[in-house]
Amino acid sequence: MSGGLLVAGTTSDAGKSVLTAGICRWLHRRGVKVAPFKAQNMSNNSAVVLDAGGRGGEIGRAQAMQAAACGLTPEVRFNPVLLKPGSDLSSQVVVLGEAVSTVTAANYRSLRSQLAGTVFDTLAELRAEYDVVVCEGAGSPAEINLRANDFVNMGLARAANLPTIVVGDIDRGGVFAALFGTLALLSPQDQALISGFVINKFRGDLGLLRPGLDMLASATGRPTYGVLPWNLDLWLDAEDSLAYGQVLGRPAPPRGTEWLRVAAVRLPRISNATDVEALATEPGVQVRLTVEPAEIAGADLVVLPGSKSTVADLAWLRETGLADAVLAHAAAGKPVLGVCGGFQMLSRVIHDDVESARGTVPGLGLLPVEITFAERKTVTRSAGTAFGSLPVEGYEIHHGYVSRAAPTLSPFLAYGDGRGEGAVAGNVYGTHWHGAFECDEFRRRFLGESARLAGRHGFDLAPDTSFAAAREGALDLLGDLVEEHLDTDALWRLIESGPLPGLPFVPPGAP
Repeated sequence: MSGGLLVAGTTSDAGKSVLTAGICRWLHRRGVKVAPFKAQNMSNNSAVVLDAGGRGGEIGRAQAMQAAACGLTPEVRFNPVLLKPGSDLSSQVVVLGEAVSTVTAANYRSLRSQLAGTVFDTLAELRAEYDVVVCEGAGSPAEINLRANDFVNMGLARAANLPTIVVGDIDRGGVFAALFGTLALLSPQDQALISGFVINKFRGDLGLLRPGLDMLASATGRPTYGVLPWNLDLWLDAEDSLAYGQVLGRPAPPRGTEWLRVAAVRLPRISNATDVEALATEPGVQVRLTVEPAEIAGADLVVLPGSKSTVADLAWLRETGLADAVLAHAAAGKPVLGVCGGFQMLSRVIHDDVESARGTVPGLGLLPVEITFAERKTVTRSAGTAFGSLPVEGYEIHHGYVSRAAPTLSPFLAYGDGRGEGAVAGNVYGTHWHGAFECDEFRRRFLGESARLAGRHGFDLAPDTSFAAAREGALDLLGDLVEEHLDTDALWRLIESGPLPGLPFVPPGAP
């Protein structure tokens, strides 16, 4: 059996995804054949991967990013169970890439034993093929109300005898209590696998932190493998949209005399919010996630991102006054872009007996199309052209499709076979393709058109921005941080040899 490791966290967004990716990149650079694994992910940020037959399947976007850190093409086995929340009470269940059902928190319990078997078998397959599998936990291992049926955190670690490290976010405050408390709420059997800690997002003098690290080691009998510094350049491919601040990334100064200001609406069930990250890599483009109508009024380009609940999020747009702000923006001749669910909201009419079961509802009426929801989800990778001949690639994840369009409809994109995709009506654009703006020439052409429509004549495009290079640079930065700030020799021994022997029990243990 190969080496393995579980990266758990004191909370969601503690740094599990980025630490897992950093460890993967560090091992990959050492020549280790390494793969990522997350048993169950709850996220509406997903990526489409293809199987050997070319069929599309979904996994969490973080696992696709971690696969890239390993130098691998992502596959469904890296995230065998994906939960996509459609409301506060229900989620779509995706198993090995395919949507199989929609469940509530209560009836999800009946699926757990079946899913656990799939997860354990999939991890065993990967460990037979790779030298090391770096697993990412979900939420916190100390969610004591869920431990009995857990197959994601310590349930996975117990089944596969994985040494486990716990990462805590010091920027939240109370990191020592969080690390100690996480350990102290686990059973003796689970505690025996917790082999140490990592502290994330530290700012300041490490010397001032050192006594706390020593006291934590004395109180738990476990080392801290390192302290990762706060780094503002780690913002691409955020696992959870809650990780976003109001402004994405670190906007580089404009090449010309004017900025292009982008307002992306932060929908309640925002899906694949990472689409707007590509826009934020361009110099002079400031992308702000917002829920404020006033910020729509002050923007040059407005983006409605994807949504896991198109009709419900459209109702929210109207309730908050954001719909009126978007309509006013469009009426002023300024550009509006809708991606996937956002594209559907821009339509004249939405017929939805599937996702929301609300039947026919009016859209915002900015694009001359009608949308109908189908039972079967479209999950595929797509390629074609835009603006005549610019190459574009992307991926599609949607139940809704264009069921009727005006005869004079102008498509936004074109598939390789010449079929039109999406719609353009003057200054309003819509597409079902995610990831298209990662294509550099297309992104720049679209931003140039947006600047023209917004009257930003002093905005100049940078000819050399590469989104792929920015993503690769972020992965290399993660690998650098692991190598520079973690005890990688001790970490390698842990991966190679398994949980540390003789670790003390820390009371009180599991209730």
